[in-house]
Amino acid sequence: MTDIVSESLIADQNTSLADRLDQDFESLASQLQHRGHDIEEITKEKLRRSRLLFPVGVRAPVEHDSRVFQDWQNRVMFSRSSKTVPVINKLVRCTPGVSPHFPWDRVDDFSELKEHANQLGLVFDAVNSNTFQDQPGQAHTYKYGSLGNTSKAARDQAVAHNLECIEWGKVLGSKALTVWVGDGSNFPGQQHFIHSLERYLDSAREIYAAIPDDWQMFIEHKMFEPAFYSTIIQDWGTNVLCAMELGPKAKSLVDLGHHAPNVNIEMIVARLIQFRKLAGFHFNDSKYGDDDLDSGSINTYQQFLIFNELVDAEYRNAPDFNPAYMLDQSHNITDPIESLMNSAAEVQRSYIKALLVDRVALDGYQETNDALMAANTLKSAYNTDVSPILAMARKRSGGAIDPIATYRAADYRLQLASNRPAKGGSSSGIV
Repeated sequence: MTDIVSESLIADQNTSLADRLDQDFESLASQLQHRGHDIEEITKEKLRRSRLLFPVGVRAPVEHDSRVFQDWQNRVMFSRSSKTVPVINKLVRCTPGVSPHFPWDRVDDFSELKEHANQLGLVFDAVNSNTFQDQPGQAHTYKYGSLGNTSKAARDQAVAHNLECIEWGKVLGSKALTVWVGDGSNFPGQQHFIHSLERYLDSAREIYAAIPDDWQMFIEHKMFEPAFYSTIIQDWGTNVLCAMELGPKAKSLVDLGHHAPNVNIEMIVARLIQFRKLAGFHFNDSKYGDDDLDSGSINTYQQFLIFNELVDAEYRNAPDFNPAYMLDQSHNITDPIESLMNSAAEVQRSYIKALLVDRVALDGYQETNDALMAANTLKSAYNTDVSPILAMARKRSGGAIDPIATYRAADYRLQLASNRPAKGGSSSGIV
């Protein structure tokens, strides 16, 4: 199906845009030269490195339904591997990876799925366990939690699922397990805060013991849902404390939408970098208190400030710094493929802008407490339109100058619809 978006179509679409891109690229090159930046260095080397750092895990939440049959799950996962992910990567050239969620993305034969992905040039990023909702045929309910449940039988069941995810991940070539739980309470006094966290840690230690030496365990926090009064891993503080308690293979994953409004996420990222506990990111955006909006759709400056900390870590050669970058968002009214392409570009846009920060000047302003000029130094980079760099990098790597326009010209969605299996039931929640 990726042949619908053919190399010749991409080339034809690029032809009409190439002259204008060359002009914009040359104009930006001149601007950046005056500021001490080599646009070719950024385009060739920095974006090459960013692609290696961007195995963006993509998933289509509308296909995630806990009440569907196994044959549907098989078809969805193989369909996504052969259709959704490759066409996105073919156009944007920075999304070669899938981050599967289990049991949503479980298949009968993981070796076959791995072989199928290899033929398409795809890799599998961190695997994600789901113990925040009950599954068909499940023996013990997670209504009152999973890893922190008062019921040992429920805890053992949740641990067993995570161990199963590790085994599936080994077959797929993954190197990390992401664990998010919605354990907590909805009423004051419902749970003993200390005892519930102790139960969580006891369960997490069993999972951690099964993590291969070359793997990492990503702990994900979220301030609420479905527990609205208290959540066991509610913020980065509890997250990093648990990661430190478990050991060096455990790190803290930052989902941009899992914090209270106006929280200083970039400072959280800096702290995790400083203590060598940054696992990586689920990129998305939020307006009120949850995630799942397209990346860069609301607060692009915050995303830039986060990447400012990440580029600073690269600049300083921060030890044990190798974060994973994944998209984790919902698409309720947009075409998921278009949103994912848009989001991938917005994440890279923030990265490229952060590369333009004059770090020597910024350091000097910080040392002399010149708050205004320090802020203006960041704003100078943020206000730079780096679209020509992104488009040129895509063009040079065989991608589309304008990915969404090319995708629409292929009428891909319409042709895909006739081959898409019918979906039963309603969509599950997003994590």
